[in-house]
Amino acid sequence: MDKNIAGLEPKTLWKHFAALCSIPHPSKHEEGVRNYIVNFAKEHGIECHVDSIGNVVLRKGATPGYENRKGIVMQGHMDMVPQKNNDKTFDFLKDAIQPYIDGEWVTADGTTLGADNGIGGAAALAVFEDLKEHGPIEALFTVDEETGMTGVFELQKGLLEGDILLNLDSESEGELYVGCAGGVDVISHIPVSREKAAGGYRWYEVKISGMKGGHSGMEIILQRGNANKPMARFLRKAVAELGVKLASIDGGDVRNAIPREGVAVVAVPESGCGRFEELVSKCGKVFASELAATEPELTFTASVCDGRNDYMTDESAKRVIAAVIASPNGVVRMSDAMEGLVETSCNLGVVKTSDSEVQFISLPRSSVDSAKEAVADQIAAVAELAGGSAELAGGYPGWNPNMNSPILHTMKELYRKLYGKEPEVKAIHAGLECAIIGSVYENLDMISFGPTIRFPHSPDEKVEIASVGKFYRFLEETIKAAPEK
Repeated sequence: MDKNIAGLEPKTLWKHFAALCSIPHPSKHEEGVRNYIVNFAKEHGIECHVDSIGNVVLRKGATPGYENRKGIVMQGHMDMVPQKNNDKTFDFLKDAIQPYIDGEWVTADGTTLGADNGIGGAAALAVFEDLKEHGPIEALFTVDEETGMTGVFELQKGLLEGDILLNLDSESEGELYVGCAGGVDVISHIPVSREKAAGGYRWYEVKISGMKGGHSGMEIILQRGNANKPMARFLRKAVAELGVKLASIDGGDVRNAIPREGVAVVAVPESGCGRFEELVSKCGKVFASELAATEPELTFTASVCDGRNDYMTDESAKRVIAAVIASPNGVVRMSDAMEGLVETSCNLGVVKTSDSEVQFISLPRSSVDSAKEAVADQIAAVAELAGGSAELAGGYPGWNPNMNSPILHTMKELYRKLYGKEPEVKAIHAGLECAIIGSVYENLDMISFGPTIRFPHSPDEKVEIASVGKFYRFLEETIKAAPEK
């Protein structure tokens, strides 16, 4: 296992990325990365500002001969999605990511890599360190992008001075993104009543695992399974046919990653344990067959576990299970304007049981704001029908494409000169901070691009080494080619 990623080219970029991997930085815990950036600025004599929410801005004046160029802001986020394989012992608040070279890619040992958006941040730092010809440049590093875009929501006017924003948070080299989907978090609360556990039951822990998960925007089109859905289908049968009692159902960790694993704890009548285990085996085969193309490693098992003091009443269990089954999930509608683009989707990202309720966290996305609102209404209606309620939080708009963008024209021409082919111009079915930044700085000309990253938000995340070099060269040449004011 070759772990010497700092030896890759371009060396300065990979040096910074290796350093970022060594610093724990899940969402809402970016202070280590922020300190790294601030110390970098001090070491290199770069102007640095930290705002009240914790965003960092670096600023450097133009080099001789470039004073009349438009100012460019490089932008990315400091946090990463913390996901690990079930058999991996890892503390995202304390442990360093363990990146290694796997053929043509860099990946991590059993966890998310943090290339989303660590490569973008490392590239911005490398530009400040290495680039000798440029107009006015800035870099904006935001906090908490992955769990609510808190940093850009708190972004104040007057912090940025540039005219052009280069968002470095896209994941397919050779593609220029000029639009994105908006989203909103929908948190549903289904209250439950409990009763004291009776005798004559055997306790089981039911698990679904081995699923791929992934980014709930970028990879929703791949039709991967959501662990919460088959688990609820199984529980519906087990409760109705065998009189099983449900103590808890839990699946998924964050609202913007497709759930890969789920766990339910149930009490099974002693007389029905044989039939219960047969039902587990039968459903496991059904789920594996249904999802054979996308989830070849899916496993569905049950094992005897320690008993608990109580479980949900039958009425509560039925409402919870029905709500999971009925909640929207997956692709809702494809775009009429751009072939192959998802217009509207929803990810049932988290199901979490407490003593008094089961909470669902869903993330509807759409490039059409009214369609996003319609899915949110559907989720709320399901919660209400199940005797609960829903609240909306963290809503953000989409980013409407500007096909007449001057920087888009410049970058298309430049890419053609560098690599001999036309870059693809696209919109993305994911939330980019451009949408919110553009609502604060309305005159910014914006483009998003990046290297090739596969399976972000999952432990399979990897970044293509060659694409990082191409992305970084393109970034440097774009900055040098900034239009005149």
